[in-house]
Amino acid sequence: MKRFYQDVAVVEQDGGWRVTLDGRPLKSVGGRLQVVPSRGLAEGLASEWAGQGEQIDPARFVYRDMTDYAIDVVGPDRAQAIRELLPYGETDTLCYRAEPGDSLRREQDRVWEPLLVAAEARHGLAFTRIGGVIHRPQPAGTMARLETILAEADDFGLAALRNLAGLAASLVIGLAALEDGAAPEALWLAANLEEDWQAERWGHDAEAAARRERRREAFLAAATFARLARG
Repeated sequence: MKRFYQDVAVVEQDGGWRVTLDGRPLKSVGGRLQVVPSRGLAEGLASEWAGQGEQIDPARFVYRDMTDYAIDVVGPDRAQAIRELLPYGETDTLCYRAEPGDSLRREQDRVWEPLLVAAEARHGLAFTRIGGVIHRPQPAGTMARLETILAEADDFGLAALRNLAGLAASLVIGLAALEDGAAPEALWLAANLEEDWQAERWGHDAEAAARRERRREAFLAAATFARLARG
């Protein structure tokens, strides 16, 4: 699509912030008013529109896509959005370790255990650690508590979590990325620990490295989106 606007602006309206193109307010993909909770996020959205060239590249609308998901999908059915996130806690990567004595297990324990312990202390959780890849359910109380935690998040936080938890295969890491003072880069490295560990021993593949970088950028963008939405 050819660029159809010149001026991009941010305006305060309807108890939030909106982006306008040549004075016209934007709507979500679903046709709803695209109102966001903070000026910072609105400016992030505006930068995506202002940064487009003569031809609009939809792949560059990262914040817009998460915003529209929050407005069009999460807002109308928060319960469904939460149900889709809970499996990332049930099968959280941080809970599945190599067998005791394995060198990978030592690295997993070093990097992952502090994250799990911190999440347990912060949220009142108790996760089961599993040696191997055979699925074991997490305690019912833990899953109920995770559902409560998700219910306390706002629509934009849940939209960010969809990407964060999905890319990390870990709800614990996703929730940690939402915290004030989070270190998204370190969290991404923790999420990608096994892949990086294998690459260091068996060699780096160019295609896999490019895929990893795309996923890393998406993870960091989701963390920034959450931070901007909080204001």
